[in-house]
Amino acid sequence: LITISIFPFFTNGTLQPQHQHAHGGGCNPDERAALLSFKEGITSNNTNLLASWKGQDCCRWRGVSCCNQTGHVIKLHLRNPNVTLDAYGYDHACASASALFGEISPSLLSLKHLKHLDLSMNCLLGPNSQIPHLLGSMGNLRYLNLSGIPFTGRVPSHLGNLSKMQYLDLGQAGDYSDMYSMDITWLTKLPFLKFLGMSGVNLSGIADWPHTLNMIPPLRVIDLSYCLLDSANQSLLHLNLTKLEKLDLSWNFFKHSLGSGWFWKVTSLKYLHLEWNLLFGKFPDTLGNMTYLRVLDISYNGNPDMMMTGNIKKLCSLEILDLSGNRINGDIESLFVESLPQCTRKNLQKLDLSYNNFTGTLPNIVSDFSKLSILSLSNNNLVGPIPAQLGNLTCLTSLDLFWNHLNGSIPPELGALTTLTSLDLSNNNITAPIPPELMNSTSLTHLDLSSNHLNGSVPTEIGSLNNLIYLYLSNNRFTGSIPAEVGKLTYLTSLDLSSNHLNGSVPTETGSLINLDFLDLSNNSFIGVITGEHFVNLTSLK
Repeated sequence: LITISIFPFFTNGTLQPQHQHAHGGGCNPDERAALLSFKEGITSNNTNLLASWKGQDCCRWRGVSCCNQTGHVIKLHLRNPNVTLDAYGYDHACASASALFGEISPSLLSLKHLKHLDLSMNCLLGPNSQIPHLLGSMGNLRYLNLSGIPFTGRVPSHLGNLSKMQYLDLGQAGDYSDMYSMDITWLTKLPFLKFLGMSGVNLSGIADWPHTLNMIPPLRVIDLSYCLLDSANQSLLHLNLTKLEKLDLSWNFFKHSLGSGWFWKVTSLKYLHLEWNLLFGKFPDTLGNMTYLRVLDISYNGNPDMMMTGNIKKLCSLEILDLSGNRINGDIESLFVESLPQCTRKNLQKLDLSYNNFTGTLPNIVSDFSKLSILSLSNNNLVGPIPAQLGNLTCLTSLDLFWNHLNGSIPPELGALTTLTSLDLSNNNITAPIPPELMNSTSLTHLDLSSNHLNGSVPTEIGSLNNLIYLYLSNNRFTGSIPAEVGKLTYLTSLDLSSNHLNGSVPTETGSLINLDFLDLSNNSFIGVITGEHFVNLTSLK
């Protein structure tokens, strides 16, 4: 997991004040009453987030901060501390037992000095499930985070009354929602806005959205992912967004040429997300001017013409490059050698070119990518052996080369990758035994070598991979018996040794795999009797 902080301007100062309380203790009685009224509107509070809301000094209550000089409440931070993720990584506040349930009370209007309000990832829908109009009257707010609250209906335009606003997040946390807006010109009334999050809000009826945003020069972050936008090729005669650092337009419906996007003129960008659209054609020459770019994600546009050209050679700050899912044709060595300059190779942390049509062999120059943490070249048409030089990438945590035509043996040098947690070489033409050196990669949690031509025995040293959760060795030519050391892999949830030439008896040590919920030993040549001792502790098996 690569995490890059891009919001240093929202972590201090007035937007996120430290916990403070007034000289002499206590807080404003009217504001204390307003907070208690807000608490009454909460119908469920399973994590006791508001358990400390008692006593006279509300400035000491959890989530409440007061001005040290005046005692007025200036910050209310009640974000759900434990967010529920579904299988796709989306947040669902109303499915979270730790969320606050209820409504946003009008009593908050009594907090006239409130600058920071964060109610994100809770289920505060109220009777009509819409963003409360009262929020547009809290004119002192600088920071408003309602992200993840599954509101419906129209986004109220009177949020434009919050003229001091610097951070506004109404996003739906990686999903489409039932919120919509037919007009976002009210945003131009927020002249100090630096962060705008409207992910998941239906903006399909707005064609001139770039012109509106271009009228807010302070913007540094714009997230309009999942907004059902159909174009980003509007012409901006004069670009005002000279401070913009992050632009997320992923999961929309752009159906025009990649090079016609207005965003290529924003040379201040550090993070550009265009994944899951329908953009086509080549990169524009102006890409070479975006020298601050650290993340470029244009994955899953189905664009076979998206081939890197010489203009990427100036992108020395690039840390994440994701072009997966585009059916790009070309020679993999040309990309590595000709398109990615030395300065980029030294800084890249993630390179994902999976699900394309790259051909050729992996070049030895791959060892130049000394900071690479994630390398995914799966689902291409690569041939030849796996370079031993991959063993020099000591920062690697994930290596995916599955569904290619790679041959030869597994390089023993991969055993030097002590930080590697996921290795997937499945569905290739790899031969020879598993090198015992690979068992030195003790951080592995996912090992998939299935559907190759591996032979020899399953190494007894496999017991040293005691962090493994998934082990797939099926559809190979392994012989001999299952080593008893498999029983040491107590974190395993999936074990597949099917379709090999294994023989002997199944070791009773498999009964120690108490977390196992998937086991396939079929299509082998085992002998002996399977007893209750094999399964007595395997209560999770389906």
